[in-house]
Amino acid sequence: MKHFLVVVDIQNDFVDAALGTNEAVGIIPAATEKIKNFDGEIFVTFDTHFENYLETNEGKNLPVKHCIKGTKGWDLNPEIAAALSGKKYTAVEKLTFGSTKLPRLIEVAANGEDFDITLIGLCTDICVVSNALILKANFPEKEIIVDKSCCAGVTVDSHNAAFKTMQMCQIKIC
Repeated sequence: MKHFLVVVDIQNDFVDAALGTNEAVGIIPAATEKIKNFDGEIFVTFDTHFENYLETNEGKNLPVKHCIKGTKGWDLNPEIAAALSGKKYTAVEKLTFGSTKLPRLIEVAANGEDFDITLIGLCTDICVVSNALILKANFPEKEIIVDKSCCAGVTVDSHNAAFKTMQMCQIKIC
């Protein structure tokens, strides 16, 4: 059985910059250990925007420039980057909350073998939940797991609400 880890958007702007929170900073040690100790294939998503971000639909609804490709804010958090150093992983740039490309990449990597998927990252209530639901919709018979200790949301309330939503959709929260 193959095991996949999806590291969702643990980028500087979501940790301690434009949209960072104390909770996001707080998950870095657990997320770093999870990555270091993970025995399987890793996919790393990058929230990716461009200079015209404020003109996009998302930018009009969240008017805070963040994760602009080529900036320090777009880069992975340094501790996460260090944990990934020397590990083979697939980077997945996504232009919105969830990646429709990610399920296809995982399907190819599985190469017909059984698998499970664990997600960690930021923000629980936006990009983690979006990707978890996309993966569950594409792989309804596979175990999709979200490691609560390695996730943080925009607010504590919306973080907890996202976990309830995922549980209702038969995503395992551990």
